[in-house]
Amino acid sequence: MFSQIPQPLRYAEALLQRFAQLARQANSETLLGGLVEAAAQLANCELSQLYLLDATHTRLTLSAEWQDGQLQPRAEASLPSDYDGEQLLQYCLCQNQQLSLNELDSSLHSVGFLPESGQPWRSLLCQPLLDEHKQVNGLLLIASHKPRELQGFADSLGQLGGFAIAQLHLLQRLRAPQSEVAAPPTPACASNYGLIGDSPAMRSVYQLIGKVLHNAVSVLLTGETGTGKELVARAIHDCGSRRSKAFVVQNCASLPENLLESELFGYRKGAFSGADRDHQGLFDAANGGTLFLDEIGDMPLSLQAKLLRVLQEGEVRPLGSTRTHKVDVRIVSATHHNLRSLVEEGRFREDLFYRLSHFPIELPPLRARGEDILRLARHFAVEAACFLQRDAYRWSEAALDYLAGYAYPGNVRELKGLIARAVLLCEGGELLPEHFDLQHTQQPDSSGMNLRERLERVERSLLLDCLRKNRGNQTSAASELGLPRRTLLYRMQRLNISPADV
Repeated sequence: MFSQIPQPLRYAEALLQRFAQLARQANSETLLGGLVEAAAQLANCELSQLYLLDATHTRLTLSAEWQDGQLQPRAEASLPSDYDGEQLLQYCLCQNQQLSLNELDSSLHSVGFLPESGQPWRSLLCQPLLDEHKQVNGLLLIASHKPRELQGFADSLGQLGGFAIAQLHLLQRLRAPQSEVAAPPTPACASNYGLIGDSPAMRSVYQLIGKVLHNAVSVLLTGETGTGKELVARAIHDCGSRRSKAFVVQNCASLPENLLESELFGYRKGAFSGADRDHQGLFDAANGGTLFLDEIGDMPLSLQAKLLRVLQEGEVRPLGSTRTHKVDVRIVSATHHNLRSLVEEGRFREDLFYRLSHFPIELPPLRARGEDILRLARHFAVEAACFLQRDAYRWSEAALDYLAGYAYPGNVRELKGLIARAVLLCEGGELLPEHFDLQHTQQPDSSGMNLRERLERVERSLLLDCLRKNRGNQTSAASELGLPRRTLLYRMQRLNISPADV
């Protein structure tokens, strides 16, 4: 750590003293001021700045600044999460990379974040500060008027800054009101990226979302229908580095091939009959932002090849045009299909699959989110009551038990529909079991059934779940189950499964 620093023993002693001084600070202001002072004096630099991210990772604030031997007044301004115009800060924060410039050139580098001075800034070191989960919490920056090699200070200042951030969080917890300390731990909405649920399955999803907020990798959302894939895609956009730009949605199964192509890529006047003007495609509409491609597994093969070129080259060619142009679009795609199986069947391009699935996130079905079911039910009931301009409804214990025991093949979408219907039916101000249409889930008593009858009931339930997951598509369901389609049809007939049951 000290191999590139002159007089490393003296520097190590000074560094230990700074750790001890920061550990004794009793309030946030003096702690952060002490950090920037220590960084500037340890590196013998004229400037030190500390930038901190808020809890949602959507604002970057200059929290402390030391210049020319003095602590500067605290700045009120902050930068949005895309840090537009501040490429150096953006690089360090979004790529989680140290940045050391020995010959800082204002004509080549945007340095608007550095304060004005009588002399130009000639060297700079920007160090990301990490928490215990290796996520970036902020940046510690030092700069000098002299061309200098500052890289040797990076690791030690990173350790000092990380220690100061941990101390800051400790002081904030100690200063929290007693009522908040005594209350059951309920995560703030911001920590859940605007999503509802605190089950272990959803906490795992939140951790994955946090990894891609400030990285422009392609994200593939998988999971059963109704699990909230579009909500997750919007959360990635709204809390990420592209939140100030457009979020555009296109369902790939909702349009025929020729219309989907013109919607995505746009067209020029005269490209086809009826094209009486230029039309901007969705890639251009989402330039700088996010394009969410829902049901990507239903995209025709010919369009998959054109989408692959956009992902590889960042180029779009509208219909009727001979020229391509660059776009900067983040692709978030979603499907309830098993794309790997579609690749094996030749219905989905293998190269596109690997391009889209740089960072897959599988959303859990509602039946795997036990403790979230009732929380979501209460939320949807309040939402429905507000829409109907009615008072809030009470919940009977029987109704809550009734909902908790249901399997929800339609997942969150089905739960929301059930709650909306129950609120419409409820007239006494209390939600009861009879307000919920769950009779089809009641299983007959298995006592007295022989082994064959029990196995048939399990098989029938399995086939129904698979058919519902594939929206009644028998070919897709047979493929997922590893059966020929005619075998699936035979078993459906034997088990008395009709399309109405799906």
